[in-house]
Amino acid sequence: MTNAFFSPEPFPKGNFADDLLRPVKRQPSISPMKVLSVTSEVFPLVKTGGLADVTGSLPKALHRCGVETITLVPGYPAVLRKLGSAPPLLVFDDLLGEQASLLYAHTDGLSLLVLDCPALYSRDGGPYVDAAGRDHSDNWRRFAVLSLAAAELAGGALPGWIPDLVHTHDWQSALTSVYMREMSLPTPVVLTIHNIAFQGQFSACLLPVLGLRPDLYSMDCLEYFGDISYLKGGLRTSDVITTVSPTYAREILTPRFGMGMDGVLDERRSALRGIVNGIDLDIWNPASDPHLPVNYNAASLGRKRANRTALLQEFGLDAEDTGPVFSAVSRLTWQKGMDMLAETADEIIWNGGKLIVFGQGDHAIEQQLTEVARRHPGRMAVRVGYDEPIAHLIHGGSDAIVQPSRFEPCGLTQLYALRYGAVPVVSRTGGLSETIIDANDAAMSARVATGFQFHPVTTEGLRMALRRALHVHQNPKQWARLQNQGMKAQFSWDRSAQQYAAIYASLVHGSGTSAIRGPIRR
Repeated sequence: MTNAFFSPEPFPKGNFADDLLRPVKRQPSISPMKVLSVTSEVFPLVKTGGLADVTGSLPKALHRCGVETITLVPGYPAVLRKLGSAPPLLVFDDLLGEQASLLYAHTDGLSLLVLDCPALYSRDGGPYVDAAGRDHSDNWRRFAVLSLAAAELAGGALPGWIPDLVHTHDWQSALTSVYMREMSLPTPVVLTIHNIAFQGQFSACLLPVLGLRPDLYSMDCLEYFGDISYLKGGLRTSDVITTVSPTYAREILTPRFGMGMDGVLDERRSALRGIVNGIDLDIWNPASDPHLPVNYNAASLGRKRANRTALLQEFGLDAEDTGPVFSAVSRLTWQKGMDMLAETADEIIWNGGKLIVFGQGDHAIEQQLTEVARRHPGRMAVRVGYDEPIAHLIHGGSDAIVQPSRFEPCGLTQLYALRYGAVPVVSRTGGLSETIIDANDAAMSARVATGFQFHPVTTEGLRMALRRALHVHQNPKQWARLQNQGMKAQFSWDRSAQQYAAIYASLVHGSGTSAIRGPIRR
């Protein structure tokens, strides 16, 4: 579907060949499974949310399961700065009309293939929006090119390396399997839905420009309410569809949570799996976190107070009283329930607490929260933006983390909160309902509670949960018990990586679920 040729530059010695072809340190008779992961962001190179955390940490856990992952990511400026000087392994002379180079690097425990295409990725702003917060007008091309490059790699464009399986993530790489089926590639594909609200919906007139046949504009493939949807194409052509919690896998089969894709997913029900996300315990570890002024663990929780002081100083809040510090590290959007938090912030302040909000999102909600903070100088702070070290400090210094999402596929913030002894206050939806044990009377008596859930997911529901948390905080022993129980919770990637590895193995060895490929076969 495009022309590619090798750069005259040789493979970097001890880099590409060693990393891609080295044996896994397991039994000599077991060959590593080779997986190409295709993503629009990966931590620590580029991050806007949980997708980057997952694609940055899952490969490391899969390595322990005998799976070698190479991650293909666009060559945004931040990514190229991290790479430094890297010779091209491959040059594509025509990816939907664009020239691009494929660079290789091994950094932060990740093996990366970076698609360097300055015309598409070298620009101000973030991966998806410009400096003013507007979607890049050519996102349809930017991520179609990423997907087409991935399909070419799956077809052997890089001599000496062909993946056994391709793992795509969200709409930005979902066209990969469409292109692969158009190329008659038998390589199995797993598509993970991190948030079905984002679907890659564009005008149907783009089909010819995407290099796809007009008959793919059908209910059996890309057609979606008069447009085309990259995500729908991926859902129809992937062998297995995963999402980031079993509860969310059930929820998206319903009209309420399926966001228009529930019918498509219902047809692929047998291919749908829910696997809870994990967290990287090396990066998110209060005992060794370099972003905390004072490190601590469950046995030295008293040391957390020094981080509380540093956090309040960072955000310019009063530090002299002992009231609880509630924080939210989140996209400031309707989905995340941040408008409800703005409406209930007074509840925290009037009961002696403080509130810190850190994130960015909808301008109207940012303004709503900022206006509330102006009414409470020294008691509430809002900072628009994102910075990884500050996010760690917030978890290390807060008493509670508030996550009132209207829907939440899995959520990672509450898992970080548990790890850092910051008691989560969450809505009962998606992965939040699976990862937090509500502090009701029975759970408190059994000493298994880890946080506070609320349902229905309304402003009044959140208000009642905040009141419950404020009440329990008045009892230091009960609060410390919640913190300790949360810090003992196990949410590493090990179990989830084993589940992914089992899915991979079933597909590679022929016992997995087959995609609906009929309409795309030539």
